[in-house]
Amino acid sequence: MNVNGRKYRTIWLADDGWGVEIIDQTRFPHAFETIRLETLEQAAHAIRIMQVRGAPLIGATAAYGLCLALRNDTSDMGLMTACGALLDTRPTAVNLRWALDLMRKTLLPVPPEQRLARAYGMAERICDEDVAINMAIGTHGAKLISEVAARKRPGEPVNILTHCNAGWLATVDWGTATAPIYMSHDAGTPVHVWVDETRPRNQGAFLTAWELGQHGVPHTVVADNAGGHLMQHGEVDMVIVGTDRTTAEGDVCNKIGTYLKALAAKDCGVPFYVALPSPTIDFTLSNGLREIPIEERIGDEVSHITGLTAGGRIETIEIVAPGSDVANPAFDVTPARLVTGLITERGVLSADRQSLAAAFPERVAG
Repeated sequence: MNVNGRKYRTIWLADDGWGVEIIDQTRFPHAFETIRLETLEQAAHAIRIMQVRGAPLIGATAAYGLCLALRNDTSDMGLMTACGALLDTRPTAVNLRWALDLMRKTLLPVPPEQRLARAYGMAERICDEDVAINMAIGTHGAKLISEVAARKRPGEPVNILTHCNAGWLATVDWGTATAPIYMSHDAGTPVHVWVDETRPRNQGAFLTAWELGQHGVPHTVVADNAGGHLMQHGEVDMVIVGTDRTTAEGDVCNKIGTYLKALAAKDCGVPFYVALPSPTIDFTLSNGLREIPIEERIGDEVSHITGLTAGGRIETIEIVAPGSDVANPAFDVTPARLVTGLITERGVLSADRQSLAAAFPERVAG
């Protein structure tokens, strides 16, 4: 995607051919900075503190983190130890496990002296395939937006509500939930995006709004609790969100607050779509509420907020009454019954086991 006229991915190989460079997403929206990763520890740290975030990008970063680890130790033990360290960084997004499983299965049969080159090749392939998947999601999702646009008055925008950041910053490029929006906008379909702020980390206000602005897509940031009101008054034509893990039955795990949007959409008759890249499907799980591990993050994310002062300084301040206990579950689960459709790289599917298994039989087989 474009940043100030320059094309970027969110992660790329440095010019020296072995270092890995990323966009530091903890600096948004007031600064755009890139950093270089040279070690396994740096890659794991970047995932843990959310310098990179979003299920697809976490998986890509883990793949490159494994490459960095193999620069020091290509043995079986070194490979397995590095996989374990990366897997421990974030528990909810299944792409992390998927990418590491793919890397491990690819590399273990290879002689240790050949593993490093093979690892870099596989990491690059994971990134390129993510871009292709997101472009396909964009194509299928744009058709849904076009169908809504055809029922509206000429020039009237399709109003889309999204939650968290499932944009190109959450993937290698294009994004999942935003890919249909970008493609529709580029094709001349009028669109407008209601951007949930997405407390507590404000990924909507900080990230989604920033990247939509860079691309020239009309958008409005709203408080998380405004979505139901907008739907009640007919100001939302459709909801499109992303997902960090989806069960075989179609239950969807996404950023905390997604479930509430799905409930409001159901009550108001607003279509609720989930942009679903196939690596986020976990066919080993059936019941999302019982089986998906929900990450509990540090309370500081709720009790403090970072922003730009009137004097131009970036500062972090406390916003919660001193002495109050703080809980910070990072995700919730939306049951399949509330999902209108899953926008995948192989088409728009019903949120059920039969549809998912028929579309992705190779994933069911493991």
